[in-house]
Amino acid sequence: MTDLREGDPAPDFTLPLDDGTSFHLAAQRGQPVVLYFYPEDDSGGCTDENKEFSDRMSAFQVLGARLVGISPDSIASHQKFRKKYGLASPLAADPDHLAIEAYGLWKLKKLYGREFMGLIRTSFIIGADGKVARIVRATRILGHAQKMLEALEAHVSGKTTK
Repeated sequence: MTDLREGDPAPDFTLPLDDGTSFHLAAQRGQPVVLYFYPEDDSGGCTDENKEFSDRMSAFQVLGARLVGISPDSIASHQKFRKKYGLASPLAADPDHLAIEAYGLWKLKKLYGREFMGLIRTSFIIGADGKVARIVRATRILGHAQKMLEALEAHVSGKTTK
């Protein structure tokens, strides 16, 4: 899929969550949703990112938003990861890259001269109307959750500053 832009309809998907339920994006209409896509459970940067989102989960809820982390890992991996770090935010498993590819995040990456396909760490605010309200690439992991919380506050208040 081509890259999404702010204002585009958010691609719908249904993925299993680590608590045994499933997350269906279209069922969330009427409230904002924050989706944060991350590459891998239990790696250094992904652990930091998930801990920061978990630490702020109640602030996202106060703003009326549903918060969900998505990675290509399995449900079993998510359950182990959540338990190990006491994570609060629900984690969706996308091993077949259904949502990851629909959101244009499975791309060629380069690291130390090596090329490989992988997930581009990115977060989205989906508005209550089901449209992509904000797209934020995580260029720095530390502080990314706070940046998303501030973007959600601006979205909810109707401010358009980035």
